[in-house]
Amino acid sequence: MADGDRLYRFLFEDFPIRGQWVRLEATWQEAQSRRTDPEPVRRLLGEAMAASALLTAGLKFEGRLNLQIEGEGPLRLVLAQCDHLLHLRATARYDQGVPTDQIGFGEHGRLLLALEGRDPGERYQGVVPLTGENLAGALEHYFAQSEQLPARVLLAASEQIVTALLIQRMPGESADPDAWNRCNHLLDTLEAAELQQWPAETLLRRVFAEETVRLFEPAPVSFRCRCSRDGVAAMLRQLGSEELQDILREQGSVSVTCEFCGREYGFDAVDVGQLLADDTVPPASPSTH
Repeated sequence: MADGDRLYRFLFEDFPIRGQWVRLEATWQEAQSRRTDPEPVRRLLGEAMAASALLTAGLKFEGRLNLQIEGEGPLRLVLAQCDHLLHLRATARYDQGVPTDQIGFGEHGRLLLALEGRDPGERYQGVVPLTGENLAGALEHYFAQSEQLPARVLLAASEQIVTALLIQRMPGESADPDAWNRCNHLLDTLEAAELQQWPAETLLRRVFAEETVRLFEPAPVSFRCRCSRDGVAAMLRQLGSEELQDILREQGSVSVTCEFCGREYGFDAVDVGQLLADDTVPPASPSTH
């Protein structure tokens, strides 16, 4: 499949509309490699990952974007994270009774988008209600409500690949007042299979055949988890001595599994004593993965 694990930015030369296109292949396969999610959860997780990349590509900042879906039904959480280097990771939490065909978000489901800059004070969060079963529609609602700029979002996820497309009208007068409506109508003609199969250049050329579109050089997209033994140790310190000692008595060791990548971190009694005694993170023992 052409253009796998790449993100393209593009713009229309004759009117103020810009867009992004992304396809996840190896990135998506690695994200799924340690997960056994039901099909609708898997699909939504892939859509969220691709959407987070699209949104990050439209920003000028150094940091991380969090796209979080909170449901009140069997699906409790989907979280996708993308940084300014287009490194992605994602996780989901759900109950055993999650439907096998489709997922509803519940009456009070929410979509949260948060930006975390490198400076601890750099943080922005927007929240919109989730209605129906469509993440793309919720994202379009977010753009209309939070940015007052209309956007069109297309998302398609399968077991092998995820492809996503976004176009957004930018501020400013247009010499072609019908351009936005025309571009939307043209996207209505695009089939899901075409979105999944066509490379970015082919898609833009065929869908917007009569328009002048400038396609920029692609940027690589990849799966990358930031978990570390240092970070896990810092989290365990926050639990406090009493709780950690209780776990040691019950289980013999403290084990933590990263929700994003599935990596396991093990701490025996000596490790726990050391991390509680000072800020030094104990090195992994030979039996720790």
